Amino acid sequence: MSDLIFYTNPVSRGRVARWMLEEIGHPYETVVLTFEEMERPGYRMINPIGKVPALTHEGKLITETAAICAYLADACPEAGLAPKVRERANYYRWLFFMAGPGEAAVVDKLMGVAPSAEQRRFVGYGNFDAMMMMLEVATTKHPYIAGDRFTAADVYFGGQLIFGTEHGSMPERPSFAAYKERLVARPAYLRAKSIDDALAVDGR
Repeated sequence: MSDLIFYTNPVSRGRVARWMLEEIGHPYETVVLTFEEMERPGYRMINPIGKVPALTHEGKLITETAAICAYLADACPEAGLAPKVRERANYYRWLFFMAGPGEAAVVDKLMGVAPSAEQRRFVGYGNFDAMMMMLEVATTKHPYIAGDRFTAADVYFGGQLIFGTEHGSMPERPSFAAYKERLVARPAYLRAKSIDDALAVDGR
């Protein structure tokens, strides 16, 4: 895993990907980009839509934060961040839900978009309140989102929940607070947060 190059910005979704990189414990090179630099041809050759995070490993490109988390969990099985294949139902469910309908619901709410009763039939999250109720139930059932132990799904799901509740795009719930408390105490989370907070202060 020595050929890991991580493209990010400290005030982007890259914070979640960095947390995952710190969880696996392998060395990686970081390329910090401003939002203006993401639009330039050099980075567009890496990710044509000009978004971070992106990760390259042994000549392979991985974009999308949830995909990066899943890829690293599989590429580094010794880190123990992916369940056994037969135990991955909740792992896949919450990785894909939060990366798809979950994020769409939050972004729509931030933009002031609320689907009508008719539109809810083809909107993946249905409506925001129903989605939040589902997340509340999910964080009540087990200590971690996929079961009794921490996995890469918690990095992605938890990262979204931490950001959303801290910045007001998701309402706080008692079950969220208890779940997040377990996550933010992790050494890898604290290392990643410290790195990105320092970079953000430096104006990157």
